[in-house]
Amino acid sequence: MELQILLLLPMAFLLPAGAQAGEIIGGRVAKPHSRPYMAYLKRKTCKGEEPCGGFLVREDFVLTAAHCADGDITVLLGAHNVRRDEETQQRVSVRRKIPHPGYNKTSIENDLMLLQLAEPAELTDAVGTIPLPQAGRTMEPGSVCSVAGWGRTSLDTMLTSNILHEVELEVMSDETCQEDRLLQRYYKPSWMMCVGDPDEDKASFSGDSGGPLVCDRTAQGIVSFGKNDGSPPRVFTRVSAYVSWIKKTMRAFSSPGSHAESPAYLR
Repeated sequence: MELQILLLLPMAFLLPAGAQAGEIIGGRVAKPHSRPYMAYLKRKTCKGEEPCGGFLVREDFVLTAAHCADGDITVLLGAHNVRRDEETQQRVSVRRKIPHPGYNKTSIENDLMLLQLAEPAELTDAVGTIPLPQAGRTMEPGSVCSVAGWGRTSLDTMLTSNILHEVELEVMSDETCQEDRLLQRYYKPSWMMCVGDPDEDKASFSGDSGGPLVCDRTAQGIVSFGKNDGSPPRVFTRVSAYVSWIKKTMRAFSSPGSHAESPAYLR
């Protein structure tokens, strides 16, 4: 068994959880547009189309995983079926990719990236932002959160889903990942979250990378990596450890037409 940074790549030793925006194991079809913050990242790389997930944190910024940085990225907002031309959809090009300066693709530390949109999104019933957590806040083990994506549902298929799926996952103790034979080398409690009960067949998978772990209506985690057989637990970037960097970076790169000030929840 190997690790996976949930990309749709060959069975490499580490596959990030979202170099291809993926579906969900053990989940269900999401209610259309019930997650207006969700972003589908259409990435064109030398290997073909490799989508990722992401989420809108300000009208002009999407937060995603740093391992999703390769290729030309187009952001699709307001989507339920990404293969249809829905009236709710907004396609926006990316002005600037801003990976965390400490991102290490070998150790998978600091796996987050801001995408500055070429123009601010129009906020509608189908397109909206999601709040960031309080800086430094941690979720207690046993908390039930959710994750969504458009990718694979099992090892039996390499095809991604057209329709957004979602699943509820339990936050596990740090020890659950620290004691896992394949995860323990990479898991860092200060910057990562251990998510998904090992006794349940429910998880994020290839390639849900970059999508948000939503707890109490806030984006607490970012899908990052896991074992390549899709089994839980999976590892998520802990957003609360990076709130200061996120806010500082968005202030430094304000898009024309965006608000002079960040929304109250980002201050």
